[in-house]
Amino acid sequence: MSQEEYIVGQCRKGNRDAQKLLYETYAGWLLGVCLRYVGQRSTAEDLLHDGFVQILTNIDHFQWRGEGSLKSWMLKLQHSVIMKHIRNDARQSILILADDSSQPLEEIPNPENVGGIPGKILMQLIGELPIGYRTVFNMHVIDGLSHRDIAETLGIKEKSSASQLMRARRMLAIKINAWRKENL
Repeated sequence: MSQEEYIVGQCRKGNRDAQKLLYETYAGWLLGVCLRYVGQRSTAEDLLHDGFVQILTNIDHFQWRGEGSLKSWMLKLQHSVIMKHIRNDARQSILILADDSSQPLEEIPNPENVGGIPGKILMQLIGELPIGYRTVFNMHVIDGLSHRDIAETLGIKEKSSASQLMRARRMLAIKINAWRKENL
């Protein structure tokens, strides 16, 4: 039995030590996920708390599918909490920009290849993207979700997800090039 299976089994029994261990094991990682989406530490901490409430409330629904399945399941629940917050936040009422995917996009440099740019700077540049672009970029590039999963989570079409990702990459590439000109 793996450590993940053991922790889940104990959490299902209401073992507080196991719940604490689950939190201590994954809270830092999930806080990082929250920070990528909302940018403000206090909001990210609130979302992390809400995410763990969901995780512990729904632990009986988790199905072990091998190593890493707990982490994937937790990420999906945390995404759900984050997306609900973004949708409900009146200051960010437009989550996904209008889908104008009929317009052709020029070839852009792949912003994932950012040699020479410190990770902290890259995360800052990603954080400057409009919320819709940043959300899809984070979900696809960083969290590794498919356009189908993103579309399902956000309630949009797969084409809209792909379109938002292309626009995010284009905007990020511009930001990266500007940073390089100023700093390298």
